[in-house]
Amino acid sequence: MQDTVTRSAQAPAPTPGRRGRFRRWLLAGWDPTVGPHGRPNQQHRPHRWWQVMCLTGVDYFSTLGYQPGIAALAAGALSPIATLFLVLLTLGGALPVYRRVAVESPHGEGSIAMLERLLNWWAGKLLVLVLLGFLATDFMITITLSAADATAHVLENPYAPGWLSEERVLITLVLIGLLGAVFLKGFREAISIAVVLVAVYLALNVVVVGAAVGHVMTDPVRVQDWLNILNADYSSPLAMVALSALVFPKLALGLSGFETGVAVMPQVKGDPGDTEDHPKGRIRGTHRLLTTAALIMSVFLILSSFATTVLIPPAQFQPGGQANGRALAYLAHQYFGDGFGTVYDISTISILWFAGASAMAGLLNIVPRYLPRYGMAPEWTRAARPLTLLFTAIAFVITVIFGADVDAQGGAYATGVLVLMLSASFASTLAVLRRGHRFQTYAFGLITLIFAYTTVDNIVERPDGVKIASLFILGILLASLASRVWRSFELRASTVTFDDRAMMILREAAATGAVRIVPNEPDARDEQEYKEKLRDTRQETHLPDALMAIFLEVTLTDTSEFAGELRVEGERRFGYKILKVESPAIANTIAAVLLQIRETTHLVPHVYFHWTEGNPVGHLAKFLIFGVGEIAPVTREVLRRAEPDATHRPQVHVG
Repeated sequence: MQDTVTRSAQAPAPTPGRRGRFRRWLLAGWDPTVGPHGRPNQQHRPHRWWQVMCLTGVDYFSTLGYQPGIAALAAGALSPIATLFLVLLTLGGALPVYRRVAVESPHGEGSIAMLERLLNWWAGKLLVLVLLGFLATDFMITITLSAADATAHVLENPYAPGWLSEERVLITLVLIGLLGAVFLKGFREAISIAVVLVAVYLALNVVVVGAAVGHVMTDPVRVQDWLNILNADYSSPLAMVALSALVFPKLALGLSGFETGVAVMPQVKGDPGDTEDHPKGRIRGTHRLLTTAALIMSVFLILSSFATTVLIPPAQFQPGGQANGRALAYLAHQYFGDGFGTVYDISTISILWFAGASAMAGLLNIVPRYLPRYGMAPEWTRAARPLTLLFTAIAFVITVIFGADVDAQGGAYATGVLVLMLSASFASTLAVLRRGHRFQTYAFGLITLIFAYTTVDNIVERPDGVKIASLFILGILLASLASRVWRSFELRASTVTFDDRAMMILREAAATGAVRIVPNEPDARDEQEYKEKLRDTRQETHLPDALMAIFLEVTLTDTSEFAGELRVEGERRFGYKILKVESPAIANTIAAVLLQIRETTHLVPHVYFHWTEGNPVGHLAKFLIFGVGEIAPVTREVLRRAEPDATHRPQVHVG
């Protein structure tokens, strides 16, 4: 019979008074017994795919508020053709890529998890941290830029009081604070709000875009004027297409939303027969989510770009113009009056404000799946509310630094979006290549090249985006390194399990009244090795010959991993009793096994080391990077932190 005891950090004990109630509220939903490989946010009830689509759609669909204006500024009269390229890339590139990501990474880790498998050891962790930096750039700037754009719509409404124009930053901070308050309440409330906002916003856009298209159809002179401009400025249709292909990367913000679509996959309700390994219903629901959102957005993008280009004078798209960043709102006021236009503005402001909800949901789902598992964030980051407060505070800082300026943040936003899409397409290419799908490999490879071109073009055009993303990456690297060092002396074991043979060895030792452990580095594992090890230990630590000793052998696995489940196996070899375990860190594993032996046998075990020669600073570096080094003092320190009561702490002997 196996014996298993969870060794992860214990849940905070109830504390009387307001502080205790606040702590329980703050850490609600965090199950510390799940361990580093558990699924975060398991307490959230899944929702139907179309409801989750609305959560991601507040980001994706909200780009209608500014996308036609961006296209007009970037491409001029070619805006509809450049937008058509964007739609083709959406349906023929981004959509199939993220449908593949949903299959390969159905638990919300996104394309990062697919690339994590490419590299082992620290190289893989470094790759993940860099991609998390771009993801943080994308998601955090989504929150701040969308709130800033909502503020811009507030200030540009004809009924807005004049004094508000001086409070741009304050209004944006209030909007971000309200968004954070929604997530402090819970995911269910966030999705409910998203459903209402998306339904109202899309309905109003049907009215506005429908009316705009109707005006185009009934006024062929405007269409002819547009065609005359194209014929006058460009020598041939081929030249129009070529120039549109060159400028369409500037429209990249219209691709926002796909990464969050897969990041919130755990919120999608699957089939009753779904399992964690095979969530077919969840994958199917996510495919419907991605496809439906892409089709809806594609139709709106084509119609709105065409209508706004034909109906709105080019000067109005320029900075200071009435259609700058709000082309559809301009048409709503023009064709339906300021009353309806204000209703449309309120809807636009609301969905832009809440566009950060999909980014916040993605961050709350992705960050706990990586950084705590690497030891690069505290365990409390698995709880949603502390993370919500942290991300809200970061959004405050970003807003103040950029002065709530939409244009100043646009480059970083586009860079984050495109780098994530490039990584997703590259990961999808490798995924189908491993499965031997030749045609799909060529197709995904072509998509990867297109995204590579789009990304490079965007970086060349707006290098400030890479600079801002680099700051996010540097911040994550430094914070992760500091956390890894700070947490290195934890037990770093979620569970410790003894198999039947190990339990038998421990029972025999317990029957003698004492459990004596001798750590041994497994090498030849022949009789001579065990004989010499036991002889040297008895000489150096004065372990009496009459006492039975048990060898404990730790075999190192991927030392870049922080924690895991320890399975201890028992073995009898050449008459010696041996406990074997695999782990990324030797000293922490020895400490965890000793504490579990104490819990199993109800005896305080003794462990016998000998000093290791060498520089202690060098040994510390080896411990932090390779999980080895000076084992004896590190084991003792881990035990001291894990068990404050010295009378119940396993005894460490060093000779």
